[in-house]
Amino acid sequence: MPGADGPGAARPFPWGPALLFCPADRPERYAKALERADAVILDLEDAVDPVRRADAREALVASDLDPSRVIVRVNPASSDDHAADLSALAATPYRAVMLPKAESAADLAALDRYDVIALCETAAGVLAAPTLARQRSVLALMWGAEDLVASLGGTSSRHADGTYRDVARHARSSVLLAAAAAGIHAVDTVHLDIADLAGLAAEAEDAVAVGFAATACIHPGQVETIRAAYRPDPDEVEAARALLAAAEEAGRGVFRYDGRMVDGPVLAHARAVLRRS
Repeated sequence: MPGADGPGAARPFPWGPALLFCPADRPERYAKALERADAVILDLEDAVDPVRRADAREALVASDLDPSRVIVRVNPASSDDHAADLSALAATPYRAVMLPKAESAADLAALDRYDVIALCETAAGVLAAPTLARQRSVLALMWGAEDLVASLGGTSSRHADGTYRDVARHARSSVLLAAAAAGIHAVDTVHLDIADLAGLAAEAEDAVAVGFAATACIHPGQVETIRAAYRPDPDEVEAARALLAAAEEAGRGVFRYDGRMVDGPVLAHARAVLRRS
C-alpha cells in the first residue's frame, strides 16, 4: 500500500503531500511556488507554449532551488523536445523527473539516473501501469484525466456535477493498484477548477483514504486544502495510538476493542494515520 513510508514501499516518498506545478518559462515564480508547496514541479511540457520551450530550458538551467524539493516535468519520450529537455536537466542538480504520457519501459530508457514519476495519462499508459511501476527508476506513478479522455477520442473527464466519469475513476484505481502491487507510491491528479476548494478537499480526502502519497495541484491557493486533507486531526491520531496500545496489551492477532473486532488490516490503518501525523 503506497504511503509516506508505507508498508511495501521500497523507497520512502521524499516530499510532502502537495506538489505544485509551475511553468518552467516563468522563473520569477519558481521560488514562490517552492515556498508555498511541499515540492515544485517545474513544467517544460503542457504549461509552456512550444515556441517558448527553449527559453524554459534556459531558465531551468539558470535556476538555483533546493534540489531535494524540485521535480522537473520533461516532454514525452516520443516528442521532439525530449532530448533537449534531458540535456538541460543534466546541467542542473535536479534528479527527480516526471515523465508525461509514459507508455512503455522503453520510454524510461534515458532516465536511469533519476527518480521518476511516470505519468499514466493515455489509454496505453494506464494499461502499461503495472509494467511502468516495476522499472528500477520509477519512484511513483501518477495518473491524468484530461489527456486520458483525449486519447480515447472523448471530450470531458467529468459529469456536469463535477464528479469523474467511470473511465477516469477506473484509470485512477488502476494506477493506484499498479503502484501498490509494485511497492511504490501513487500521486493523485490535479483539480482544474481552482475556485472549487470543496471539490478539491473531497478528492484529496478520498486520495488519503485509499492510499495515495500526494496530490498534485496547479495553484498555490490549493496547497493548504491538500495538506489539510492529508493531515490527521488530533482525535484521529489519539485514537490510533490508543488502538495500537490496546493491541500491544492484548498480545494476540484478533481482539475486541471499543465494541468492534480488530485485526491486522485495522491495525495497519492506525499505523498509516500515525505515519501521516
